[in-house]
Amino acid sequence: MLPAFTSLRHFSTTTMRRAVSEFRMTVPWGEMRGQVWGPSNGRPVLCLHGWADNSGTFSTLIPLLPKDWRFVAIDFPGHGLSSHRPDGCLYTFPLYVADVRRVVEALQWKQFSIIGHSMGGNVAGITDMFKNMRKGIDDQIHYDNKTDERKERVYTYEKAKERLKAANPFLSDQSADILLERAVREVEGGFVFTRDFRINLKNIVNNNIEQCLHMLSLVKARVMLLLAKDGLFKMFTLPNGYGDRIQKSWTDQKATILNIEGDHHIHLNKPESVASIITDFLQSHSPDETENESNKNQSSKL
Repeated sequence: MLPAFTSLRHFSTTTMRRAVSEFRMTVPWGEMRGQVWGPSNGRPVLCLHGWADNSGTFSTLIPLLPKDWRFVAIDFPGHGLSSHRPDGCLYTFPLYVADVRRVVEALQWKQFSIIGHSMGGNVAGITDMFKNMRKGIDDQIHYDNKTDERKERVYTYEKAKERLKAANPFLSDQSADILLERAVREVEGGFVFTRDFRINLKNIVNNNIEQCLHMLSLVKARVMLLLAKDGLFKMFTLPNGYGDRIQKSWTDQKATILNIEGDHHIHLNKPESVASIITDFLQSHSPDETENESNKNQSSKL
C-alpha cells in the first residue's frame, strides 16, 4: 500500500521557499502522518523526530538541504497528527523500529539515508537489529498485510483436540478437554481456536542469560521451584550450561528446589502430585513475612 501525499503547501524562511506535501499512510490502528519535501526521484532521506516532538522539528532544516533530495519526515505513532497506538499497547523502541519498517516498505525504498534527532537517532541506531527482532517485525508486518487472506480454520471438535495434543503431547485426554473449554468457540460448521494467531509470531524481546540471572538476583520474595523430571528442561534444549546456571542462581537466592516425577503439565494432568507441596510452602511463608523481609533489605541499603 503506497502512502498518499496531499495538502500541498509551502514553507517560508527568510532565505528560501520549499514546497511540502502531507504524508499519509494507513496502518492497522489508524494512520501515520508526516511531511514530504523534494522530487519523487530524489535521493531518499527518512527523518525521525525526537520524543514528544513531530515531523515539524525538521521544517526549518530541510529547506536548507539539497533541493533535489527526497525527504520524508514522519510523525511517530502517538506524536503529531499520527494515530495513537491502541489501548493496552506500549510505546517501545522495537515498535518504533517496526513503524519505520512499515513506512520504508510502503515507500518501496531499498536504500536510504536517515536523519534522526534525539529519540529518532536512537531508533535509527537499532534499525540494524538482532536476528530475532528482525524476524518478529517481519512476521508482524507480513501478517498485517495479509488481512484479506486470513481465514479462521474450522475444525471438528476431535480434530481441534488432535491439534492441541500434537502441540502439547503430554496432555491427557481430560486435560485437553479442560483447555478446549476456553480454547475453541463454536461456529457454523464446527469449531475455531480462540487464541490470537499473532502469539505464534517471533517474540521480538529476548533477554540474554546474563540479564536473566541479574533479574533473578533482584527477586526478594521466597521462591519454590518445582522441576518435573520430564518437564521444561527435557522439552526444550537450552544452550550448554544454561540450565545449571539458572538453578545455581536460585540456589544462591536460597530458593526451595524440588525435583518431582511428572511432565510439563503435571499441575493439570496430576494436580494431586503437587497440591500439598504448594499448600505447605505457601502456608509456611506468609505474604507479610515476605514484605517485612523486603523492607529489611531495602532499609539496610539506605
